[in-house]
Amino acid sequence: MCSGSFARCLGITLIPLAILCFLCNVLLFFPGGKPAAKNENITEEVWFFGGILGSGVLMIFPALVFLGMKQNDCCGCCGNESCGKRFAMFFSVIFAGVGLLGAGYSFIVSAAAINRGPKCLTANNTSYVYPFLKGNYLGNHSLWDQCLEPSGIVTWHLTLFSMLLIMGLVQVVLCAFQVINGLIGTIFGDCCGCCGVR
Repeated sequence: MCSGSFARCLGITLIPLAILCFLCNVLLFFPGGKPAAKNENITEEVWFFGGILGSGVLMIFPALVFLGMKQNDCCGCCGNESCGKRFAMFFSVIFAGVGLLGAGYSFIVSAAAINRGPKCLTANNTSYVYPFLKGNYLGNHSLWDQCLEPSGIVTWHLTLFSMLLIMGLVQVVLCAFQVINGLIGTIFGDCCGCCGVR
């Protein structure tokens, strides 16, 4: 498979992942699927916008660049028609690096949020607090009952942040593949030659 075709496949995969990450982060603004009474009732990590900025918006730019790799023209430079493709592949490496940073940020924020647990109302408090310590609720489901409101917040929190964690990891892997693919395309050129003709 040519470097440009492989990059296009990665771009096609990254677009739906970016949209899903964006949606997961938006849903986290509604604890338990209901609007929060106050902004303070929303888990702090949601406000870091890991899924909206990191795995969402910052991932759209590399995905669009990767999608355009197959149709990249062969205008060349200094009489060398493969120069244009090599420059485009190098450019894709830079954007893959941006994607790596964004997805890595989303991954770290999600991991921290899962470890910390959701913010909820407990029997001992009149305001929303973090009742769990260092992920202790992950292995002990009986602790989930400490969260009285909003109902189902632990499952909501864990499901959406786990989805962000997994999708962020997949995005990191795909962008790392494009860094390698882009470097190969930069050094050796696109195997399909000019305009997809061998």
